[in-house]
This record gives sequence, C-alpha cells and structure tokens, in this order.
Amino acid sequence: MTAAKPPRLVNCPACGKPVPWVPESAFRPFCSERCRRIDLGAWAAETYRVPSREGRTEPDGQADSVEE
Repeated sequence: MTAAKPPRLVNCPACGKPVPWVPESAFRPFCSERCRRIDLGAWAAETYRVPSREGRTEPDGQADSVEE
C-alpha cells in the first residue's frame, strides 16, 4: 500500500491562511470568496500595478502614449 501524498499547501495571498492546492478548493489560491473579492477590489482600485518602462516603444516603432 502506498500512502496518499498530502496536498500541497499555499498561503492565501490576501490573509496568509494555508490553502490546500486541490481541485476541491473552489477559490484557490484564495481561502474564501471574501479574500478573492478583496484581491479583485485591490486591482480595481489600482492598488496593484504592473510595472512599465518609461519611454517604451511599441513594435510598430511608435512611442507609448497615454490618453487621459
């Protein structure tokens, strides 16, 4: 008999609670719907941002322009 391997545990990005990485974990990598929504709200509020390079040029040779 082979013992079942315990599931990998990851920490919830919002609260740090351990979450088993299994298909039954409906909100993975989050521990709950609440933590998932908190993270989504942070993205919507632009708390998180993907870094960009200043003066970056696009493949067509045109510089990035930000329209406000």
